Amino acid sequence: MTSALTVYALCVVVLFLKMFAVSCYQGFFRIRFRAFTNTEDAAVFNRIAREKELAQVTRAARAWANDLESIPAFFALGGLAVAMNVPASITAWLSVLFTIARVLHTLAYLKGVQPWRTVFYGVGILCLLGFCATITINVVMS
Repeated sequence: MTSALTVYALCVVVLFLKMFAVSCYQGFFRIRFRAFTNTEDAAVFNRIAREKELAQVTRAARAWANDLESIPAFFALGGLAVAMNVPASITAWLSVLFTIARVLHTLAYLKGVQPWRTVFYGVGILCLLGFCATITINVVMS
């Protein structure tokens, strides 16, 4: 396994675990406050379903939705970079930087911290654009 593939694979696992943790975060607050919007979930705890989600659950859902805007692009672009033999050091650096940016973006989102949330989002987008550039260069130079 190449070093780029190893780093990319580890980053994919970290990003999956991060997204899973956000789902668990939502579940934690629902269970902690026994606050559910689905009737069947509320019934398990002998509660009446709420009309609105808890603020923490809503914020986590928005962070998760934001992940869906960029993480699948990373999976595709990073995988292409590995498959097309883009220089391993570039692929590894972009993968690690993207992953760190997305983890920090989620933490900033959950805590409501600006301008850091936007900064970390921007770093992630720049990494994706970096993948686009290096893949394009690799294709043109082949």
